[in-house]
Amino acid sequence: MNMQNLMAQAQRMQRDIQKKQEEINKTEFEGSSQAVKLTINGKKEIVSVNIDKSIITDADDIDALEDMIKIAFNEAVTKVEKETEAKLGAYAKGLNGLF
Repeated sequence: MNMQNLMAQAQRMQRDIQKKQEEINKTEFEGSSQAVKLTINGKKEIVSVNIDKSIITDADDIDALEDMIKIAFNEAVTKVEKETEAKLGAYAKGLNGLF
């Protein structure tokens, strides 16, 4: 394979990676726990938080609610990471540790 073909292949791969990353960034991922539903985008930015207000009966519920938000957020982040691996993992494996 000559250098020109190699460069063209690398440019195609770079465009493919950018396209897939843009798709991931635009996708919304949902995480949830008992009373919290949280949506983030592929950039791991929170888009929305929905809380079942019927669970808050006193101040002690705030601690539980904070824990539920963390659980929901972490679940959504895990989904982003799985999607990223599914769409971009093949490129990382094909580069044999160059990146």
